[in-house]
Amino acid sequence: MLAEGAERVIAIERDPRSLAALEPLAAFYEGRLRLVAGDALREDPAQLGEPPRKIVANLPYNIATHLLLGWLDRIRDYESLTLMFQREVALRLVASPGSGGYGRLSVLVQWLTEPRLLFDVPARAFVPPPKVTSSVLSLHPRARPLAPAAKSALERVTAAAFGQRRKMLRQSLKSLGMPVEPLLELAGIAPTRRPEELSVAEFCALARAFAELSRRRGA
Repeated sequence: MLAEGAERVIAIERDPRSLAALEPLAAFYEGRLRLVAGDALREDPAQLGEPPRKIVANLPYNIATHLLLGWLDRIRDYESLTLMFQREVALRLVASPGSGGYGRLSVLVQWLTEPRLLFDVPARAFVPPPKVTSSVLSLHPRARPLAPAAKSALERVTAAAFGQRRKMLRQSLKSLGMPVEPLLELAGIAPTRRPEELSVAEFCALARAFAELSRRRGA
């Protein structure tokens, strides 16, 4: 990135060996590369640098979705995210309704960003080579969410729906702890539909209905 003209790069790295290997590069690009010894799970990238900000990362696969969901909470802080995932996860992020990979993560990511699969990275590109293929995606924050919804409500309804993805919504949504038929009627969704059939906008309608019925029950 520095060689391509990036004005400033802030690198978060927890491995002392990698930090030591990067120090000559930081010296060469004096003032343009800042090394941060820390854990990406604990660091807030938005607090480390001024806008405009872009995240570029080869994510540890065991915490990749955890990191992404955290960044989504403040997605407007970034111009873009360019991230590498295990290919199976990457395909879930861009999956369309009706496809096998479409699920909770697809809905949350596509609600707030426009994800695009860029290219695959074969296992032989790494030392030692992993047993999986990797994929690089770009995620560009939407100017506004795809449809109105509270994130907490959207998380609740997608977790319930995809928790039993093979069942009809009238069954899978029972875990929300409220009458399902009025919920689906308010959202304008047939109770016989299955979660993978709903668009992101329909899940947002379901989240709004859930928030409204929760408010009424608490009033």
